[in-house]
Amino acid sequence: MTTAPSALASPAAPMSKQRGPHTVLWTFLASSFALFMAGLDNLVVTTALPSIKEDLGAGLSELEWTVNAYTLSFAVLLMLGAALGDRFGRRKVFASGIAVFTLASALAAIAPSTGGLIAARAIQGAGAAAILPLSLTILTRAVPAEKRPVALGLWGGVNGLSVALGPLVGGAIVEHGSWQWIFWLNVPLGLILVPLTLFKVEESHGPSKRLDLVGTTLVSLGMLGVVFGLVRGHGDGWAAPHIVGALAVGVALIAAFVAYENRTAEPMLPMTMFKDRAFTALTFSGLLMFAGVFGSIFLLTQYFQGVQGYSPLGAGLRILPWTAMPVIVAPLAGPLAAKIGGRPLVIAGLAMSATGLAWFALVASPHVTYAEQIPALVLCGLGMSLYFIPTASLLMSVVKPEQQGVASGTNNAMRELGGVFGVAVLASVFSANGGFVSAQNFVDGLVPALWVGAALAAVGSLTAALIPTRRTPAAAAPADADASAKVPVAA
Repeated sequence: MTTAPSALASPAAPMSKQRGPHTVLWTFLASSFALFMAGLDNLVVTTALPSIKEDLGAGLSELEWTVNAYTLSFAVLLMLGAALGDRFGRRKVFASGIAVFTLASALAAIAPSTGGLIAARAIQGAGAAAILPLSLTILTRAVPAEKRPVALGLWGGVNGLSVALGPLVGGAIVEHGSWQWIFWLNVPLGLILVPLTLFKVEESHGPSKRLDLVGTTLVSLGMLGVVFGLVRGHGDGWAAPHIVGALAVGVALIAAFVAYENRTAEPMLPMTMFKDRAFTALTFSGLLMFAGVFGSIFLLTQYFQGVQGYSPLGAGLRILPWTAMPVIVAPLAGPLAAKIGGRPLVIAGLAMSATGLAWFALVASPHVTYAEQIPALVLCGLGMSLYFIPTASLLMSVVKPEQQGVASGTNNAMRELGGVFGVAVLASVFSANGGFVSAQNFVDGLVPALWVGAALAAVGSLTAALIPTRRTPAAAAPADADASAKVPVAA
């Protein structure tokens, strides 16, 4: 293992002398439960899609937007959420994000139509955009340096567990109640977390003094144009003028965003960060991981119900070999990452995810037995666990202290955008080759889509292999002394 006083190192006083154990515990609980709540809603709705389709008369495009409205607003506002926390106070913005998320959950539960549900999901994503990056920054500041690798490993495990448990929780709720309760579930938790955060989490600020509203607008509209084109392209025709126009305008706005960020004095996303090979490899491997896995789960949860004939809860239970893996692997992967570094685990995790999705593609049929699917489920679960658990610690070890917030926001934004693209692209492949006419027709579309998902995860594994095997200590002293630590880097 190579351990260096990386970007988080500092001669600051030990954290354990600055904060008592109770403060650390309350901070960990607030950041972890809020993260779990926001992460769960990434996929909790997937098992409920057939029920939403029947209840609200939604088509495939509306179902895609039910998922993508959340992940899209989540992704494009993540960096803004981190910037707002740096300027106005991380605790304050974190608590505000929880409040917005809670209110939007209630609005989703009472939505009378798919349009209302999609709008509420978009507001949920905006609240989650303040929760996720700030939860990592708040936790990093609160935990003593010597315990930080373990804490960040647990944080990554909670993130992975929340995503993995989404289908099971959604299935259980829909089975014994209605799809609306997947949103009502967030309300009491949010009402507890807001005061817990305000009274038990310490306030902190970052170095940012100005909000990059131009950059936020450019990237938000650009991603909206690209995702709109991808989601609607398979239904309206790829040559349709509004589809071509949406894609062209989206790409142009993203290019304008990159050009603007390179010129402005205080960019939301410093493009110089991408000159660091480790940061770039981590960021794009995450995008590819989410694209392959999220897109596949979007279709597989419908496959288990529509083709295999399981109830929502039955579908969630049968995905348990996948969803239970983070619970089993986290206690082992955390210490292993501290010994050998996160890089090997991230590479292996992506490779296992690719292998599991390929296995699904090989065995998928209307009449395949559940036993034949278990190895694929286990491989996908192992892959997701090994990817999620070391990622946070690895990311924090390759950026300067003053860039922690924006690095977390950027990395998570790219992963969420990967999920959006994965759902859009794999749904397009599915529609081009199959549909909902019959069980065989669904499988005809599912198989090529799963192969695309496996290919995306495999390319992600190759991308992760570009992370340098050794890191040198960062030169810059931290802007925030409380962010100091020694974090194990890639072995």
